[in-house]
Amino acid sequence: MQVLVTGGGGYIGSVLVPRLLQEKYKVKVLDRFFFGKETLSSVSENPNLTLIQDDTRWFDPKILRNIDVVMDLAALSNDPSGEIDPQKTLDINYKGRARVAKLSKEAGVKRYILASSCSIYGFRDGILNEESPINPLTTYAKANRLAEIAARKLASDKFTVTMLRFATVFGYSPRMRFDLAVNGMVLGFFKNKQIPIMRDGTQWRPFIHVKDVAESYVKVIQSPKDKVNGELFNVGSDGQNYQILPLAREVAHAIKIPFKKKWYGDPDTRSYKISFKKIKEVLGYKTRYTVEDGAREIYANLKKGTLTDSVKTRTVEWYKHLLESKRTVDSIVIKNTLL
Repeated sequence: MQVLVTGGGGYIGSVLVPRLLQEKYKVKVLDRFFFGKETLSSVSENPNLTLIQDDTRWFDPKILRNIDVVMDLAALSNDPSGEIDPQKTLDINYKGRARVAKLSKEAGVKRYILASSCSIYGFRDGILNEESPINPLTTYAKANRLAEIAARKLASDKFTVTMLRFATVFGYSPRMRFDLAVNGMVLGFFKNKQIPIMRDGTQWRPFIHVKDVAESYVKVIQSPKDKVNGELFNVGSDGQNYQILPLAREVAHAIKIPFKKKWYGDPDTRSYKISFKKIKEVLGYKTRYTVEDGAREIYANLKKGTLTDSVKTRTVEWYKHLLESKRTVDSIVIKNTLL
């Protein structure tokens, strides 16, 4: 089986790609590699891996020849990044992925899987499932919803479309991110002996380990198409819906650091608890890793020095750095094409 992963050099992609290679799939990665190709260095010599530095908005459709599955992850990766330039976010996260889906169908690709987000639910009371009303509050969330609509319209007997709404991801990745809640909390404890918490701590959010995200893709492509075609799945686990303040306490307990907090930012306007019953019952999917597992993993790597904090680990700051930099040709391209 041949798989194309767009955005395969990113936080999720750099964990997903090695997992796909473990399954002996042939993998092509299409990515701008703004965070470098070293995120896939552990598998760079694998003969089943091909890296393509290109953009979803204008890559040559010939890349899709003989591809069986497209996993479409390429996007500006979170709510703050999406607000740097809302129109560019819509161009990349919506129009770019709609283009990938359309070209995939035209090329005879059998399956297309869209990476979406539970941030689409915005602010809602109660426990939400795939049929619940949505309330996308940010450009990032709105672009995800538009991409879902565009992809779902293409589903047919010959083109299986699946949309995955992921919980907030955490855990170690070769393309590390400390701008994610659990990861940022661990870093805060490591550096300052206190956790930064976005006000006011009562907001709900579901969480999932990045390895469990990778496993969900494997589960989807190995499931019969009648179970996944045209389907939308929330991806996570019911037991990992957390309010942010209790989550911070759990992180502190996991890494054996006295709990101290530091508030930052304005009150978060997003709050949602999610049901993951559908993916468990339909596909038999279950997560394996907990918040405690992820916190300990990151903390251990920070202590050993195998993981360090840098501007590259905070998405918005890195994009801004690239935009301001005039030292490379790539930075000039970014000014014209990314943001």
